[in-house]
Formats: sequence, C-alpha cells, structure tokens
Amino acid sequence: MNIVRDPTVYLVGVQTINEAQVDRFLADHHVSHWTTDTEVAGEKLCEIAGRVCYMSFAKPRPGGNSAYIRHIMEVGHGSVIEHAVFNLIITGVSRSFTHELVRHRAGFGYSQLSQRYVDESTADYVEPDCIADDPGLHETWLRAVETCHEAYCQLVDGLMGRFTDVTDKTLRRKLARQAARSILPNATETKIFVTANARALRHFIELRCNEHAEVEIRKVAAEVLRVVRNAAPNLFADYVLEPLPDGTMAARTPHVKV
Repeated sequence: MNIVRDPTVYLVGVQTINEAQVDRFLADHHVSHWTTDTEVAGEKLCEIAGRVCYMSFAKPRPGGNSAYIRHIMEVGHGSVIEHAVFNLIITGVSRSFTHELVRHRAGFGYSQLSQRYVDESTADYVEPDCIADDPGLHETWLRAVETCHEAYCQLVDGLMGRFTDVTDKTLRRKLARQAARSILPNATETKIFVTANARALRHFIELRCNEHAEVEIRKVAAEVLRVVRNAAPNLFADYVLEPLPDGTMAARTPHVKV
C-alpha cells in the first residue's frame, strides 16, 4: 500500500490532419492558395473551422495562427476551438477527485478504472496535503485507510469462498470485488482516461485552477494546463500560472468564458 500526494497527467493523443482532403476542399471552392504557420493539428483545425464560417481563406489576417486564435478568444467565438481535441490519462488521483471531475459533461468523455474487475488489494491511496503535513492527523488518516484496506482484503477472501458455486472464475472475482469495494474510502487511488475539446478544457481550467477550487482538483487542473499549453500553445498560452499561499497554482487569463 503506497501513499500518493501528487497527480500525473499523460497526454496520450492529439489530432492529425488529412492534408489531401483539406487541399481538395480548398480546390473545390476556388481557393488557389492558403497556408498557416502552425504545425499543431488542433490549432490548424480550429483556424480552418473558423475560416469556413466566413470563407476567409483567400484574405487571411496578418499574424498567423496565433493572431487568428487570439482574435477568436477576444470576440468570444468559443465554438470554433471545440474542434481541437486532446486525450489524457490522469493517475495518482482519488475517487473524490473523479466524483468532481465527471461533473464536467459537455465536451468531455471518460473511461475510469473499474473496481469490479481490478483487484484493489494492491491499491494506493491519495492523502490530502493538509493531513499529510500534520503528524497527528496523518496517523489518524493512515490508521483509517489501513483498516479499510485490510477489511477489503478480508471481504474479498470471504466472498470468494461464499461464491464457490459460481464456476466462472472471472465472474466469481467480479461478484466478490464489487461487494467488497463498498468498504473502500474515497482516498483510493484511481486512473481515468479523459477526452476533451479545447473549449471544454478551458472551462475546466478556469473553474478548477483557482483558489476557490478543492486542492486536489486544482493540482490536476494546473497540470492539465501545463500539458496542453505545451502541446498547443496558441490555444492555451494566454493563461498564466500564479502561486497560491498553499503551494498550489491558480490560472489567470484575460479571455475568460470563451
């Protein structure tokens, strides 16, 4: 049993562009030449989507993709940036966190570790910083987690014995684990695969990466921002991370609610 303090965010998927079909579209609509200066597919797709609205390929504004997307932010045409999509795996987080995360529905898709199928006898647990930093509180928390963990293992063993009449081993394990998981605390570490578009991610960052958000989800939101800003700076470079007194970060932007 390990104790986890910080989340990890993996950017496992980004978009690619079918350049031949883009060229075909432009040719079919009598656009002899159009280029953009970004090599990031999500950024380019957002620009294409915006230009389709006005068929402005022939006379682009100066400043390239960065200026184009900045203008989109300034005028609040957020629907255009919904066309950039990111695939993330988030680990080292508690089930308390995922209960909050999945409230973000529009523009998000989720696939989470199943406690019915995964053996949690080797589970890690996520400890809040405010508890971990106090020795007395840490000991109280640790005893409670260890008690729940031990009870889970005992329940699984007992239920496996109770369900001996179930000949399918996979089903027998599922029946035992799905009942035994009722004893596991919200601190149990989990993993979740998240797909979200850029506009939805911006909304998530603005709501959760600030001093009013719960600490764990604030940590995740800051890490998500770092990852996607590195992958698509024209879509997220307007955010600045500012340190808060507790050591976490808050995201600030002049372009809120795009």
